[in-house]
Amino acid sequence: MLHKQYYVELEKYNRLIAKKNEKTGDYNGIYDRFRDPVLTREHIPLFWKYDLDVKTNPYFMERLGVNAAFNSGAVELNGKYYLVARVEGADRKSFFAVAESDSPVDGFQFWDYPVELPDTCPEETNVYDMRLTKHEDGYLYGVFCSESKDKSAKDLSAAVAAAGIVRTKDLKTWERLPNLKTLNSPQQRNVVLHPEFVNGKYAFYTRPMDDFIDTGSGGGVGFGFCDNITNPVIGEEIITSRRKYHTITEAKNGAGAVPIKTGCGWIHIAHGVRNTAAGLRYVIYAFATDLEEPWKVIAEPSGFLIAPKGPERVGDVSNVVFTNGAVAKENGEVYIYYASSDTRLHVAATTIEKLVDYVFNTPKDPLRSADCVKQRCAMIQKNLEILAGEEK
Repeated sequence: MLHKQYYVELEKYNRLIAKKNEKTGDYNGIYDRFRDPVLTREHIPLFWKYDLDVKTNPYFMERLGVNAAFNSGAVELNGKYYLVARVEGADRKSFFAVAESDSPVDGFQFWDYPVELPDTCPEETNVYDMRLTKHEDGYLYGVFCSESKDKSAKDLSAAVAAAGIVRTKDLKTWERLPNLKTLNSPQQRNVVLHPEFVNGKYAFYTRPMDDFIDTGSGGGVGFGFCDNITNPVIGEEIITSRRKYHTITEAKNGAGAVPIKTGCGWIHIAHGVRNTAAGLRYVIYAFATDLEEPWKVIAEPSGFLIAPKGPERVGDVSNVVFTNGAVAKENGEVYIYYASSDTRLHVAATTIEKLVDYVFNTPKDPLRSADCVKQRCAMIQKNLEILAGEEK
């Protein structure tokens, strides 16, 4: 017999899963936000957290608590939507778990068991933030951060980040490949595998870093070629979207969702970081690269695409939005899955047509206040002339 509290908590869980998500009233013409997160720690199955045996858990206590469910890779397969989420236990260790739904905006339920990755790296302590790439070679690849302790440092929090790689065809059986090696960058994270061969080779978007926190000499989002995915080594890293002073990418930036192919170029949805008196502020921005030479930036609109808003600003690491997953459907719909404040996962809905319009027709950042106000005044003057014409 189960504890009576189990049924109380199960009713709450079932109500949450069945709840329909609605668009908010916010408008910017680019995308629609949805009122409720698509994944939270409340979406975690009860049997992941509680020992249901009343003999060993008479007070129905959480034995293995969960703190958050957030940064998620995303993919559509056979008409269903799958999120490979980062789930963080109360013990601070993260792991991956697959949540599935018939809808892109609500109804996500975790599979019975989290993902058990092949344990091939004895030094690895933590894994998180998997990007999912449907590659033209027929595999579905997951690239994630593999974190281990920096044994050379006295600071107990010092860590080493590497890009781990797995591949699958069903999200159930995972093959672990060697971690990515970048010969000129001591650490890597926020790495994304390009979905197509480029010049007959695998291609990665990287984030060259001198250490775990600071990018140091890393100039922005990198790009590199790899001859063999089963022995992934990158020599030269070309910088694509560069960090710039007094912009949303001043402190660091990194690739987010897998690039979306359009007739005009590859649309990238990335994250940018700047420092403030309250700490690091993460936002999401977009840019485009050339179809044939995807390391060449051909459009880069000014400012952020998504920034934390309202309740999104509060959480374990406040004032943060971050994406590592999006689904672009054949009918042109795009769903961007983004986490807020390292705590929960949201969705924003747009279209490829809107993203192309936004990326290619939004003005670039002039990089100076004097030029920015001139840019804005020119648009104001044009608009006032339009309004005056309407009044006649």
